[in-house]
Amino acid sequence: MPSRSVYAAATLAIALATSPRAQQADIAATLRAQIDRIYTENAYAAPRFGPARWLPDGVAYAIVERSEQGAEIARYDAATGARSVLATTKLDVDDYSWSSDGKRLLVFTNTKKVWRQNTRGDYYVIDVAGAPGVEKKLGGTAPESSLMFAKFSPDATRVAYVRQNNIYVEQIASGAITQLTSDGTTPPNGAPWAPAVAGTVVNGTSDWVNEEELDIRDGFRWSPDGARIAYWQFDTSGVGNMTLVNDTAALYPTTVTYAYPKPGTTNSAARIGVVSIGGGTTTWMKTPGDPRNTYLASLDWIDTSTIAMQQVNRPQNENDYLLGDAIHGTVTRAFADSSYLVDGRPTWVDAQEDVAWIDGDKAFLWLSERDGWRHLYRVTRDGKATLLTNFAADVISVAGTDATAAYIIASPQNATQRYLFRVPLDGSSPPRRVTPEDAPGSHAYTPAPGARMAFHTYSSFERPTMMEVVSLPDHRPLRQLLDPSVVQRKVAGVVGQKTEFVTVPVANGVTLDGWMIRPGTFDATKKYPVIVFVYGEPASQTVTDAWSGGRLFDRALADAGYIVVSFDNRGTPAPKGAAWRKVVYGAVGVLSAQDQAAAITAMAAKYPFIDLTRVGVWGWSGGGSNTLNCMFRSPDIYKVGVSVAPVPDQRLYDTIYQERYMGVPETNADGYRRGSPITFAENLRGQLLIVHGSGDDNVHFQGTERLVNKLVELGKPFDLMVYPNRTHSISEGPGTTAHIYQLIARYFVTHLPPGPR
Repeated sequence: MPSRSVYAAATLAIALATSPRAQQADIAATLRAQIDRIYTENAYAAPRFGPARWLPDGVAYAIVERSEQGAEIARYDAATGARSVLATTKLDVDDYSWSSDGKRLLVFTNTKKVWRQNTRGDYYVIDVAGAPGVEKKLGGTAPESSLMFAKFSPDATRVAYVRQNNIYVEQIASGAITQLTSDGTTPPNGAPWAPAVAGTVVNGTSDWVNEEELDIRDGFRWSPDGARIAYWQFDTSGVGNMTLVNDTAALYPTTVTYAYPKPGTTNSAARIGVVSIGGGTTTWMKTPGDPRNTYLASLDWIDTSTIAMQQVNRPQNENDYLLGDAIHGTVTRAFADSSYLVDGRPTWVDAQEDVAWIDGDKAFLWLSERDGWRHLYRVTRDGKATLLTNFAADVISVAGTDATAAYIIASPQNATQRYLFRVPLDGSSPPRRVTPEDAPGSHAYTPAPGARMAFHTYSSFERPTMMEVVSLPDHRPLRQLLDPSVVQRKVAGVVGQKTEFVTVPVANGVTLDGWMIRPGTFDATKKYPVIVFVYGEPASQTVTDAWSGGRLFDRALADAGYIVVSFDNRGTPAPKGAAWRKVVYGAVGVLSAQDQAAAITAMAAKYPFIDLTRVGVWGWSGGGSNTLNCMFRSPDIYKVGVSVAPVPDQRLYDTIYQERYMGVPETNADGYRRGSPITFAENLRGQLLIVHGSGDDNVHFQGTERLVNKLVELGKPFDLMVYPNRTHSISEGPGTTAHIYQLIARYFVTHLPPGPR
């Protein structure tokens, strides 16, 4: 029996043969039905594997397998697939961890969201080696779902956790609880959790901005001997508050208020301390500088008396790797990294996501852009750095290490792809590609301890994701874990359009990477309207040769009668060298708009079937901002735009992100003015839809309200859709995701009619 996607194509063909008005209605109906299949029916959903955890032996992994009776934690031999059951529980397992001796299991359940992730809940200890089914709940009389980031001590006799902004240690056998910190601010009315407002002291976890921009959530670490705990503390005194208003939850509006620093305003004071598990006075690390004008971006123990921290200055153009004495709090600098210069000006330096210590903790691996490429260095404790990746390419990330080499992800020839390379830890030879040459696309790896095996994930723009176990360094496939053919069969009637990657010139010899999807009924002798999907900010790429949900929404738009394209402008984090990424410093939004306009103009010159008189653009978050930039700065090109959750005025976003790329408004007022779309709102001439969630804690609805006021003042017609109480993802509540994509599609069909001419 033919699939529904085949019926959709047939319906579209019939629509193309009818009158224009009827044709538009039929195309809209077909497009709506396809969007429903994608987002409501999940007709093309891919099977999932895991999450799986490598076990310490490096040859097996564990995975949670659920049933109506509960869950089993199963062990699988990675190479053979031999299965055994490690533990059983009736709990709904959201996450778990093993004790170091493998005899106890810590289960995280009944979880609740804290901003973006479910990081609070209840914890149970299961004694795997003891009586089966015995599950001990931690926390004593703590409120339900109030514990965060629980972790076994190295000897597995205790568990530490955060509760209501303080750190506790609980003895597993006796249940005795010791409160290690007492100055954390308790939420009002004994609530399990409350966001940090101005004046809140937070221990062992993070305030809003450090969580969002530096990914600090789990804010404490056991020492290797289990005698101490190192932790972050954030004091939000003096930080400005944001308030979100919920008009629909109750008879009267309710509010959520939290500390949110905006560019040039007061940050939380951040410091790192060490406390004994028996309680007592915290020893604070004597890090240099003003704690409100530096960021502590990482925390790890190196040995029983030494912790390591990254300290980034407020302009984020210097990153010092510091070693702290856990007993006395004295600090020494192990390495100093600084930003890449553009035209002699400092830009920004990235905090390292994972610094790997090697050679028995005598040296560590560090990524730096000091020579214009993001290269991997081996650095000794005295700060001597040796270049390991001696090639003209960026290291995208470090995948892992074995005894003699580091595994890195890089793609020297194609910035849209990702491959595994291996480089000796002594720098004796250049990186050698490990990923087979006959597998173009994007590859990711999760090595086992010792890196003799790895989970290998592979996809491309047209190829759904597969997953397997491979041996390293020979990359020999051992066992398939995820079969892409399941998804291939589902999307066989959808992923049929002609798609291609393109490079387009913009200025001064610069070319941009892009992709293009053509309609399934494409006729090269006709001209088609174009929809540009844009992001364009320093935080992400859109042009990657990887399976991204099949880009099914883009394909649905294409089959409705559009050419759908996307470009990565300069300033996006493509692996093209530091100069490519940092050229936008101080003027984010300006160059992206220029590059995007130049790219679509060049595409129209190269491909005669692109109708430059019918161009639409849409994007989300930074892409919403750049949609506004395109509409306001190049109104002759872009006729229709949908801007979702934008930042119209850069002064309204948070300190860490905005100051990293723009500096502070006091010293770069003109950059903030020129980079903000609202500055150019008077140029709007096309059809514009602005979409926002009123409960967006990240990119506040405040910015859209200011833009609305500006457009009203200017007498500019526009459309606005507000999703009550939805966050930045605009996904909460039944039907929301399908609704917003239906909205975007309907707006284009109405104001930028599809189909060739």
